[in-house]
Amino acid sequence: MFRRPLSVFAACWIAGGASAATFGQAGVLLAGLALAALLAALALACRLGPRTAAACVLAYALAAGHRVWTDERNVTELADLAAAAEDGEPPAAVEAVLTIDSDVGIDGDRVMFRARLESVAYKGGAPRKLRGERVQVRIRLGEEAELETASAWRRGDRAAVSGVLERPGEAVNFGGFDYRAYLYRHRIHWVLEAKSAGSLEPLGRAGGVGAAVLRAMDRLRGSLAGRMSALFPEDQSGYMNGLVLGVRERLDPELYARFAELGLTHILAISGLHVGVFLLGLGFLLRLLKLPRETTLELTAAAVPFYVLLTGASPSVVRAGLMAMLGLAAARMNRLKDGMNLLAAAALAMLVYDPYYLSDIAFQLSFAVTAGLIALVPPVRRALPPLKRGRMVADLLVVTVVAQAVSFPLTIFYFNRFHLLSLPANAVLVPFISFVVMPLGTVAMLVTYLWPDAGRLLARAAEAANDATFRLVEMLADRPELATIWPSPPLWWILAWYGVLLLIASRLPDRSAESRGAADGEQETVTLPLAGLTDHPYGGRSGRSSAGRLRPRMRIILPAAAAALLLAHAWNPGRFDRTATVSFLDVGQGDAALIRTPSGRHILVDGGGTLRFDKPGEAWRRRLDPFDVGEDVVVPLLMKRGVRRLDLVVATHLDADHIGGLAAVLDKIPAKALLWNGTLSGKEDGEALLRLADERGLRLIAAHGGLEPYRPDDGTGLTVLWPAAEPLAPDGRLPVLKDQNGRSVVLRMDLRGFTFLFTGDIGFTEERAIMDAQPDERANLDVMKIAHHGSRHSTAAEWLAYWRPREAVISVGRSNVYGHPHPDTLGRIEAAGARIRRTDRHGETQYRVRGGMLSVRTKAGGQLANQG
Repeated sequence: MFRRPLSVFAACWIAGGASAATFGQAGVLLAGLALAALLAALALACRLGPRTAAACVLAYALAAGHRVWTDERNVTELADLAAAAEDGEPPAAVEAVLTIDSDVGIDGDRVMFRARLESVAYKGGAPRKLRGERVQVRIRLGEEAELETASAWRRGDRAAVSGVLERPGEAVNFGGFDYRAYLYRHRIHWVLEAKSAGSLEPLGRAGGVGAAVLRAMDRLRGSLAGRMSALFPEDQSGYMNGLVLGVRERLDPELYARFAELGLTHILAISGLHVGVFLLGLGFLLRLLKLPRETTLELTAAAVPFYVLLTGASPSVVRAGLMAMLGLAAARMNRLKDGMNLLAAAALAMLVYDPYYLSDIAFQLSFAVTAGLIALVPPVRRALPPLKRGRMVADLLVVTVVAQAVSFPLTIFYFNRFHLLSLPANAVLVPFISFVVMPLGTVAMLVTYLWPDAGRLLARAAEAANDATFRLVEMLADRPELATIWPSPPLWWILAWYGVLLLIASRLPDRSAESRGAADGEQETVTLPLAGLTDHPYGGRSGRSSAGRLRPRMRIILPAAAAALLLAHAWNPGRFDRTATVSFLDVGQGDAALIRTPSGRHILVDGGGTLRFDKPGEAWRRRLDPFDVGEDVVVPLLMKRGVRRLDLVVATHLDADHIGGLAAVLDKIPAKALLWNGTLSGKEDGEALLRLADERGLRLIAAHGGLEPYRPDDGTGLTVLWPAAEPLAPDGRLPVLKDQNGRSVVLRMDLRGFTFLFTGDIGFTEERAIMDAQPDERANLDVMKIAHHGSRHSTAAEWLAYWRPREAVISVGRSNVYGHPHPDTLGRIEAAGARIRRTDRHGETQYRVRGGMLSVRTKAGGQLANQG
């Protein structure tokens, strides 16, 4: 690397941008001083030239300054509205004039696109001119006929829109997705919500060559996607559009989930592999025309921007396109340099254009894997013994292993999952899909314009190949015991992993000379020991001493051991942590609490749920991948925190806002037992959850007062206080109870001397029954989960006086239609002297027990308090 000044310069540029994005001013300065010291040491050791070292320090400073300058300019023009939103004022109703500047996506009854605001009027004022404030627009269609209207909207259209302008939501759970930060990196500070297609009035088309080119590309991509959809059956058309054109809007979510399970989603993201196949195909066609080499290189380079724009210009394809153009230009001038310099040049160009690319997952994975392949594949390949046969298979395996090793830290950081069959799946399916399925599908799509029958014939061949691919993916992915879960590692661990990989590669033996010798017919000889060599007990000296044999092995053993230690730490970073944690997750209008005991066991009480109000005859409203609080919120949070197994899952009752997310949890994370109220709800979701738990081998436990306490370790005990035991029906069937609230499971948890109460959705009647059943159990409660989201008909004054809680947590959705929590209930809690924490205002509320102290922090505000 040090022999490539441009690569070192790019690395320092990335370090400067990352420091400015992560640390404050002091942190950036300290990191810069540390980098300068390291570069000075390398220069003194003659590993780096003084001028290169100085240029690298300058690169760090320029990148940090560039990021700070970009952040200072990345502000909204509507500062008064932003200040009002921060003060808690409701979203502003506005009349806006805008220009659509992205492709228009339609999913069920939702339309989404990005736009630039030309003017906006609110609070009855005159229209206010803007310089181009970008907004995310979401329109919910009112009726099916509006789908045709929305499908006619295109990039570059001007329109007047009536709607509500609001700030994007921030992360509400620790480690959760931050939508505001995501849009900020795209220079978007507002979401414009509208209720029907009629809220958008077309005003013609905006001018500009750039908009016209992008609009034409959108139209061409849509036409090709339509042709692909006509060629392939419904269950394959979305896959083929994603594979060939990068259009993933109609991709089957279940199929995508299987590919993601095996680490194969990079196949569906247009990247260097796709650009390479495109260039190979185009080069082959140009060679058939017998054009000169120079002309072929020029035409191929000119075609790259067309392909990048056609496939959506994601960071990965932009990176591959830039590298391809730089490489082709260098080849045209007979000055082709190595790939690492091309990669560095592409990274610099993209980051100078937009420093926010550095935070993009696709950018990070694309550049990391490409750099890893360039740096690590040659030494690994040279370390292999000479092969007379199977060289191509060996090269494929080396590339696959290196790519997996390089992508591994980013994969577990962002996705917290690594399937042990990912390596064979990539080794088999990546070349098959890339060099068989993708070319077949592409040629079939293009040929149909000239020879429809031939195109359909090729499509049938690709269809058969897809069927084989899907069967293999399903077979491999359907091994949940091989899908390992990893908590997100810290930055130092990721850097250490890459350092160890480089160290291992640098210490691998070089057997390329053996390969050349064997090819030249050379025969190795051994010199016999002669007189004067008395080290050997029989008068001679062995060819290599034991110490000499050990040194090369130690060169590999030490970094390999370091890699093993890093893996062990990443697998269980909290193995020595004895902190107990109770986290009341923010799942909107619902309940979910994750408990970590002092010994590291995990208990989940409820899993949230998404309330749906589908009406008969409105199937058109259903989205291809609807929001599921379990799959989209609870499961990612559990995996990010390294929850590999749930020792107990509690479903306090079978209402959708408490169990709707548990199906996704049980599907993704193994669990040992399910505790529920022992009834059926008469609804499909409740019975489906019980069936799934039974299929997964969970022990089903019907809760009732008097049940033996559950003690996962010495410091934790859970006692069921409610419901009362209820006999089974005469035929042995479970009772059906449509109103589930009153039979919610109520749990008291003793955790290292502190007491928590989980109350489900009980009301006044159940509260009185619990108090009457145990009049002597009165105690000072540390934390009470307030029943039924703060309903008016729960949490009586007598109930609060009975338990005397110090902390009261209300799990409730923002602006919910039920009016929870009720002011009367809040008044009773305040009168009892309990501190109220609400998930709709504070986000996740997390209590930690350690060293005889109870501390609390919330996501919104992050306040931290200690209690004895």
